[in-house]
Formats: sequence, structure tokens, C-alpha cells
Amino acid sequence: MKKRYLFFLSAGNLLLLLCLWGILHWKANSLDTQLAASRWNEKGGAAQVSCFFSVNAPLAKETLEEFQHSINKALVEAAVDIENKDHPGARAWIDAYSAEGKINLSTSRANINIDALGVGGDFFYFHPLKLLSGTYFSGQDLMQDYCVIDQDAAWQLFGSSQVAGMTLEIQGIPHIIKGVVERPLEEKYKVAGLENSRVYVSYATLEKLGVQHGINCYEIILPNPITGFALRFVQEKLGGEGSEVEIVENSKRYSLLSRIKQIPKRKYRSMNGK
Repeated sequence: MKKRYLFFLSAGNLLLLLCLWGILHWKANSLDTQLAASRWNEKGGAAQVSCFFSVNAPLAKETLEEFQHSINKALVEAAVDIENKDHPGARAWIDAYSAEGKINLSTSRANINIDALGVGGDFFYFHPLKLLSGTYFSGQDLMQDYCVIDQDAAWQLFGSSQVAGMTLEIQGIPHIIKGVVERPLEEKYKVAGLENSRVYVSYATLEKLGVQHGINCYEIILPNPITGFALRFVQEKLGGEGSEVEIVENSKRYSLLSRIKQIPKRKYRSMNGK
């Protein structure tokens, strides 16, 4: 009788463990912003690294450009095929950067001051926001007079969310609305202070026509020929002793081993607001 009880108790615990593991796996795989590397390279040969800079020490555009120019040389020295003979013209790496700020949007219907994110590179590849209409713009676009607005801003400015292709003005300069995205309403966004309506413009637009405090986020997907190569390279170039930057390798963040390592630290875990 006792053995049977222990058997059923163990089986129940195992079933509970499997259920919890399934829920955790599903939640981790629902975080699109953390899975850009697996979308870029399904074989797992790339790593996604994110850098978060303090408001006191934002990433200078000149430093970013120097870093970008050093990437191909580092990959060649690591014997990485950056030409990709199987896919001519394909890029070996992609990156994105962003700066938070404020900007004024106006139409014949309304005029609003709104939170803004000035973005560059392939920002929307890393952050595939849910589109309600239209599409995204890219830092590779020749013209920088595009924007993406959320549904609340669209309703305030036009009285509709179906406004892709229409024009609004920023400091009197026309900008084309490429797309309208869903505004995230989950509790985690409110806790992080992201509950306000937002517009996404090019970094050049925010720098010239809005208020911003410099680049505070940089993200990159790099080939990772050996474990830790991409992370160490970014840390060496953009980190450094005493620097005010948090550098994280997203592609390994939610692996089983990484999650097990966090169990002893669970009571110290929190949302990093710096």
C-alpha cells in the first residue's frame, strides 16, 4: 500500500513538473524580442546580444559606427564566411539601435505630444510589433520621413486605425505613416512604464525634430562560431571596465540550463529599471 502511494505521489509530481516545464517553454517561446537569432539562423549558428546604456552615458553615434566597421574584420579573423556563397548578397549580421524621447505630431484633426522611439537599423526585425495596417520601415530606407504609430495615436490624429500611407506633420515637416501597430496593454508594460501611446520614427528624425537623450539600446545578431564569441566581442568593444552599460546574450537567456541557474537567485529577481 505504501509503495503504491509513493508511486502515485511520484507520478503526480512528475506530471506537475512536466506541466510547469511546458508552460515555461511556451512563455519563453512567446517572447518574440528574445528570439530574433533563431529567426535569423534556424540552425543555431548565431547569437543575439542586447546592450542597454545608462541615461548618463548613452552610446555615441560615432562609437556605434566605429563598432559596426570593426565587425566584418573580426568575423574574418574568426574564420567566418561573411560572403555566404550559398546565398549571394545575404548579410552575415544585422543590428538595430533606438533612443527614447518626445515628439509632436499634428494633422488637421489634432495635435499631440507623444512618447517617441527614434530607431535605426533593422529595429522591427528585433521587435515585430503586431501590425493593424500597413508595414514597417527600415533604417536601410533611403528616405527617413517614415513613421509607425500605435492605434491610440491613430485614433487621436485621424479617428481611425486604417491610416497607413497617410501623412502627418512633425514640426511642420510631412512624414508618411508606414504602419499602425497594436498598443501592448499587458501588465508588464505598465510596470515598465510603457503604458503611454508611442510613435516610432527614424533616429535622424527624433534627433532633429524631437527631444531625446541619446542611443540607449543597441541590439545585434552575430555569427557565433564558438560559444560566447558574439557576447565577448560586444563586451570588448562596447563594454569596458566602469562603463554604464548592461550587456545580455538573449539567445541563451531562456535555455533550460540558464533557467535552472536562476532558481537559487529567485528571491533577488526583479525588473531592472536603470
